[in-house]
Amino acid sequence: MSHARDTAALDYGLSQRALVAVSARSDDVAALITRRLAALARSGVRGLDEAAVREVVRQAVHDVRTAPPVPAGPPSDPLAAEGRRHFEALATVQPPIGELMLEVAPAYLSDTDAVVRLAVLCDVLDVTLDHALATRRYALTGDQRAQVPTSL
Repeated sequence: MSHARDTAALDYGLSQRALVAVSARSDDVAALITRRLAALARSGVRGLDEAAVREVVRQAVHDVRTAPPVPAGPPSDPLAAEGRRHFEALATVQPPIGELMLEVAPAYLSDTDAVVRLAVLCDVLDVTLDHALATRRYALTGDQRAQVPTSL
């Protein structure tokens, strides 16, 4: 996106309002798009078409718009600081686990079909299926909210 907010050369189906909302966080959008395209490539998707890339970009812009920016400074409350440290530690561990889950159960499989493939790996790793599916969804979307396990 240019400084003039000119997107005529690339049509991602985004409104000017959406582009302006994320213009200050373009690094976050770029990192999210890169992670998601890499996850799709690792999951076995061949030859991403324009519609797939458009959807990845649209979803990344949406997620960055809805997620508040990370606070710059450390919190003054010691309990909040400890919670943030634990969350950051978890955030660094989850992507590789999610990528492993995507290698076993690629992105094109539904959660129901993925359960069959992930069951053996979950037994070996001593991880619940809900946790495995949640980390797989996180690897697919990059959205922290996907890590909340849900039942099928």
